[in-house]
Amino acid sequence: MADQDGAGQDGGATARAVCLGESMAVLLPDRPGPFEAVGAFRPSVGGAESNVAAALAALGVPTAWISRVGADGFGRRLTGDLAAAGVDVSAVAVDPHRPTGVYLKETGGSGLPHDLGPGRSRLHYYRTGSAASALSPALLDDPVAAALLDAAPLLHLTGITPALSDGCLALVRALLARRRPGRLVSFDLNWRPALWRLRDPAVLPELLDAADVLLLGADEAEEAFGTGDPRALRRLFPSPATLVVKDSGHLVSALDRDGRQVTEPALRVEVVEPTGAGDAFAAGYLAGTLRGLDQRSRLRLGHLAAAGALTAPTDHGALPDATTVAALLAADEGDWAATRVSASGFDSPALPARAHAPVHAPVHAT
Repeated sequence: MADQDGAGQDGGATARAVCLGESMAVLLPDRPGPFEAVGAFRPSVGGAESNVAAALAALGVPTAWISRVGADGFGRRLTGDLAAAGVDVSAVAVDPHRPTGVYLKETGGSGLPHDLGPGRSRLHYYRTGSAASALSPALLDDPVAAALLDAAPLLHLTGITPALSDGCLALVRALLARRRPGRLVSFDLNWRPALWRLRDPAVLPELLDAADVLLLGADEAEEAFGTGDPRALRRLFPSPATLVVKDSGHLVSALDRDGRQVTEPALRVEVVEPTGAGDAFAAGYLAGTLRGLDQRSRLRLGHLAAAGALTAPTDHGALPDATTVAALLAADEGDWAATRVSASGFDSPALPARAHAPVHAPVHAT
């Protein structure tokens, strides 16, 4: 494995979760509006799997991210930023021939012609031929990556990776076939129709049904599989131990194999920008799963993490402190429903003296 500047070179021995897939450099506009009205862009990093990795690390779960980046400044920034966020990047390969993928974020709210509208955003991807698209089953022969994959009790994948190339699809299939006792595999659909335009999405159902924890957005499942109904999706994907269906951010339902269903409403949030909220929810839910929380608490921890992302302008939102998390996980239904979240913090009757709890990270949720 190529050396990586800024990487956490501890070999991943303590990682409890491994997230595998492409991440990219992100260029964020300095103002809302269509690109022709933007004055400048500032660099950041983003990508579903690394978003989950960073949020898991912020939640106190030792986490590694495995991928490939280009031998370029974007790749160095990406791995450096993730390492600074506490993510182990020791198994990230540097590709001397292929570039790091890039995407630009367009945000609405300017009122100009062609504006997307307030609170809306669109991502423009430039990832064809990227370093991460060269991922393949050969990764499993790398000793650093193999050690991480063998030791971690959680492996997180998404439907983005198999859409990138034949090699990426083969790697996902190999990972799903490489099961061992005591390890959970989570899989988030992360439906990207533009990526599947030149590939066959018929491979997806077998991949999703091979997971232990399957996460789906109701809207994306409707587009990909013709239904967003949780019980219909449970029949479509009978194998995972748990199916989690996110309904447009308002309700999330978890269904086990026997059809038992727990549904928890999302918090009321003053949304700054929605990108990354689904990844943050996945991280919160998975952190709760690793800690053995009950199903409702897992869903609530997912909502709390998502609220932090929704109130941040970047993919990586901040999180409430541990005291706030504990109070809201234990809140009754009325106090949970009365909780409000904004960029300035959490306001809830479940908090002492109706404290306006600030949002900050990291948090080691209990």
